[in-house]
Amino acid sequence: MSRFSAALRALALPLAGLLALSAAPAARARPVEAGPPAGFVALSDVDPTILQEVRYATAHNFTSHRVDGYRRPVCLLTRQAAQALHRAQRALLPRGYSLKVYDCYRPQRAVDDFVAWAKDLADERMKGEFYPRVDKSRLFDDGYIAAKSGHSRGSTMDLTLVRLPARPTRPYRPGERLVPCYAPQERRFPDNSVDMGTGFDCFDTLAHTLDPRVGGARRDHRLLLKSTMERAGFVNLPEEWWHYTLRGEPFPDTYFDFPVG
Repeated sequence: MSRFSAALRALALPLAGLLALSAAPAARARPVEAGPPAGFVALSDVDPTILQEVRYATAHNFTSHRVDGYRRPVCLLTRQAAQALHRAQRALLPRGYSLKVYDCYRPQRAVDDFVAWAKDLADERMKGEFYPRVDKSRLFDDGYIAAKSGHSRGSTMDLTLVRLPARPTRPYRPGERLVPCYAPQERRFPDNSVDMGTGFDCFDTLAHTLDPRVGGARRDHRLLLKSTMERAGFVNLPEEWWHYTLRGEPFPDTYFDFPVG
């Protein structure tokens, strides 16, 4: 073999390798799901004393399953909402109460999950607790389920009051006997919340914040929560004693869909 032929052969070997690499299928990059945008925080980083019981990360909610988008039972909020909630907590602690959040930021995919569940009229596994007196076919018309939620904007939360020291709450056992959410507190699912007259996510007019049928200590508890939250900068949804939104929220027209956790 001439020196020229040997040189051509030496050149051909790496060239063949390059051609083989170029012929191989390109590796597909795995999509990276976006996390919280700038301006969102974990509530526990702003105020670790506020209790958290994020119901949609469990099966104990009106759908009977962990809701899409809730990967961890944590509360995420816009920084402004979390700081305002911290102010409310500081006002309550000297009086022997703590806030407890049931839900905070809610991804749009979770709202879509609610909508899909509401359209499945055959699934009434949790009716006995959350909507005993409401026909499931009316959940949209009566405003209990909607295609958009203020929670997805990051400055709305569902919450209650807990008397300190807080008692532990036992976990929900799927399939256990259900009790109407408006039953007397001692009969409802055990919750370390003070008595608000109904449980959380009760699809019933008794859950209206100022319903005249709710009196005594239960009304006092609702009014204490309402006045404290209003002084901290929040507005209550009159149909739900647990639902509050920050006035002047930073993302009033944006519905986010990044997962929780």
